[in-house]
Amino acid sequence: MPGLLLLFTAALLSSWVQLLAEANSWWSLAMNPVQRPEMFIIGAQPVCSQLPGLSPGQRKLCQLYQEHMAYIGEGAKTGIKECQYQFRQRRWNCSTVDNTSVFGRVMQIGSREAAFTYAVSAAGVVNAISRACREGELSTCGCSRTARPKDLPRDWLWGGCGDNVEYGYRFAKEFVDAREREKNFAKGSEEQGRVLMNLQNNEAGRRAVYKMADVACKCHGVSGSCSLKTCWLQLAEFRKVGDQLKEKYDSAAAMRITRKGKLELVNSRFNQPTPEDLVYVDPSPDYCLRNETTGSLGTQGRLCNKTSEGMDGCELMCCGRGYDQFKSIQVERCHCKFHWCCFVKCKKCTEIVDQYVCK
Repeated sequence: MPGLLLLFTAALLSSWVQLLAEANSWWSLAMNPVQRPEMFIIGAQPVCSQLPGLSPGQRKLCQLYQEHMAYIGEGAKTGIKECQYQFRQRRWNCSTVDNTSVFGRVMQIGSREAAFTYAVSAAGVVNAISRACREGELSTCGCSRTARPKDLPRDWLWGGCGDNVEYGYRFAKEFVDAREREKNFAKGSEEQGRVLMNLQNNEAGRRAVYKMADVACKCHGVSGSCSLKTCWLQLAEFRKVGDQLKEKYDSAAAMRITRKGKLELVNSRFNQPTPEDLVYVDPSPDYCLRNETTGSLGTQGRLCNKTSEGMDGCELMCCGRGYDQFKSIQVERCHCKFHWCCFVKCKKCTEIVDQYVCK
């Protein structure tokens, strides 16, 4: 009996440790400041062992590429901010709940929202690493080596220092996907389905950044005559990436895992998703009420728009519970005038406005 009790206790402890590890994420690098490269000591493993949320594979990559970690953190932060912007008027507004799991238990559900979060954070890493290469912050990469576009006019120079989106894409794929690829679940299991979902959405986020990078040019010549142009590869504004991924969220495909360990469409009448599309395996909770099991924070206390019929409107945002009205004072700049030379002077205007919060 004591032996059986010991085995049971060990198994329970093992499952608890695994659950805790699953709850942690590399997204926590956005919440916890990462030391800059100049503060690292070459081969100093304690730096990587102290960073929270890394899987074993990600920790090994950290040891090999310590100077990259600060920019992975920046990329995660960029992704989280974009997520919060895109969902600011939704019941689930991409709220962060702590510095370790970041989004809490809600990410354990394979929902559309999880699909978007994985995609936009992977995109953030591509964006940050690509730019760090161009700015000379990383020793393993430099300016973009993309070949000259065929449709670029002959008399335009292809040069400058472009964003190295090729390196950013490759490194983000290696680092972000490491957590998923080192998992070993039974073929056809729900857990394997979630791994495949995460990998698909990570790839969709990376491809959004890669495909939206475009040619930028600068004019040269006497008095701005633009007799000569120098062009290079430049990342798109991350807001545009976020907008595109939000469209992919709206058209995300519902999938299920087969016995052969592949994802297939729940409804075969729809088109098969491409590598640029988002997929999900679980229905979303309604996010109306606080629920410790799903991780939903609910919408109580959220601001809503009384006149809107959209998701930000009080009827939908408050899930039919009603809303409270209160008055607040808003201070804005007004009556701005340009003074020679060269500044703008404004007055401050106060206004009392009605605001509404969900019950």
